[in-house]
Formats: sequence, structure tokens, C-alpha cells
Amino acid sequence: MIGTCSRCGNHEWDKAVEGTEVICPKCGNRWKFQKLPIFFLTGCSGVGKTTTGIELQRLTKEYVILDADMFYNVMHPQNEKENYDMVEQIFSLSKNISQSGKMTVWTMAGNIDKLPNTYGSHFFEKINVLALTATSEELRRRMEEGRRIEDKDWIQSSLDYNNYFRTHNTIGNTKFESLDCTNNPPTQVAEKVLKWVKRCCNTK
Repeated sequence: MIGTCSRCGNHEWDKAVEGTEVICPKCGNRWKFQKLPIFFLTGCSGVGKTTTGIELQRLTKEYVILDADMFYNVMHPQNEKENYDMVEQIFSLSKNISQSGKMTVWTMAGNIDKLPNTYGSHFFEKINVLALTATSEELRRRMEEGRRIEDKDWIQSSLDYNNYFRTHNTIGNTKFESLDCTNNPPTQVAEKVLKWVKRCCNTK
């Protein structure tokens, strides 16, 4: 709704965003919107993003917690453009949720590098990313014993992705923080994530 001009009905993604105002290029109409931070909880397959998100929902009703995997039910990105399209949909949904005064926390494994390079990113005060990590031994255990994953290539790609998050603090143009959750049960990890979200809000 926030991206649709109430004067001329223009619903294209062609609006300019200046501060907390949206400007329609077709009729010049300007309108205010609420610009909030947005949060992404990332990490490799099997590290515990979804489980942490579920626990986070139990801890607080202050934020809207969503899983980016929902989009794979309606779209199946096969290339860079389609992956960018999915990220744009994530931002589009989130900017409308923001108008209720609530911030959105997404669990999302890939496409983190695309976040600041999208049209939708202009509707947020700041993009905050936290990567969950674990030791290679613990991650392998969670995948093989916890999720019963036997695909060797899948396991290795997760180990490589996990190692990247443990040894870097940027991916593309996206900066991220990391949280080692090797020795913590999901509830404790969710508590730490909640503290991180609140800290980001206080230092925006």
C-alpha cells in the first residue's frame, strides 16, 4: 500500500524516496511513511535459524518474525535477477508491516549480499544482519543427526558457508555481525538474538 500513489494510482516501483517521504514521478504527489530498521538472521543450512526464529516468537511480540523460505512456495529463483526479485518482495512486505510501527526480523540463508543493492532498501532506516555460526563439528552433527541429511555436497557447502561467516564480517556490500551458537540451546540463542536486535535499535 505504501508504494501506491493515492492521487494517480501509480503502483510501479518507480517512486523516489527522500528521507521519510515517497514521491510519485507521474503526478508529483508526496506522502510520509514510517522508516524503521529491518533485521536479518542468517547462516548456513542446519545452523538453527528457523528454530531460533520460532523461539524468538515465543520470547517477544514486539517484532514480526518471518522466514524468507515462504517465498519459495510461490517463486523459484533460478538466476540473479530472480533472486533480486525475491529480495524486493521481502522488502515490499516489510515496508508495509513497518507502517504498523513494528519492525521485521527475517530468517534467510542466502541473498544477503543483495540487500543494500535493491530499490526496497531505501524504505528502511538501517539493514541489520546477524549470522548464526557453529563449529564445523557441531554443524555436521546437527545436519547429520538432527536433520538426517546425507547429501555430502549439501553438508560440505554448509560447512564452507558457515566458515565464511566465522572468518568475515562482510558479504558483498553487506556488513554483518556473527553469533557462535555452538554450545547454546535454541532458547538461549534466541535470547541473545533479541538482545542484539534491541542493541541495534538503541544505536541506530
